[in-house]
Amino acid sequence: MNKFIVGACAGVLSLAASQYATAQTAPAKPAAKKASAKKKVTKKAEPVAAAKPEGVQWKCELGNELYIAGDMTRDQIIKLHWKGKNYDLPRQLTRTGADRYFDQKTGFDLVVIPAKAMLFDRNEGHRLADECQTAEMAAGAPAPTQAGALRAPAGLPLMTPDSPAPAPAPAPGTAQPAQQ
Repeated sequence: MNKFIVGACAGVLSLAASQYATAQTAPAKPAAKKASAKKKVTKKAEPVAAAKPEGVQWKCELGNELYIAGDMTRDQIIKLHWKGKNYDLPRQLTRTGADRYFDQKTGFDLVVIPAKAMLFDRNEGHRLADECQTAEMAAGAPAPTQAGALRAPAGLPLMTPDSPAPAPAPAPGTAQPAQQ
């Protein structure tokens, strides 16, 4: 065991000595001259004007607002204006009756139910806007959704008779009124 330790120490010392010797004998390179620093004239990029919102304004809680362009009752892609940018959101099929528009690239998910609309960011995993309503919705109208367009208006009965119901037949043994 002693021979092994002595051999290992000798190897480490010889390796360290060789590293030191090569560091001493390496010629020093002359310092490279730096080119004189020229000031680059950079044009400041002109600020891009924010996209002009188009469509119907939806006011949300916490002072947020979004604009939706397109007919939600029939269009397959609507344009959403949020925080100065326009996004195209394609319609998604749902079984719940809500209208859902989702863009995989941006992660924006707009869910519209008759009472309100909600905007989610699926990439970040949080809700961007909630309780969004148009001026008509704030006055009591339902959301302009495809599911809402398929429903009958609230004032109309769902089932209406085609023709008036026939008069009930008189019971046997009763006198019938005379017809003139």
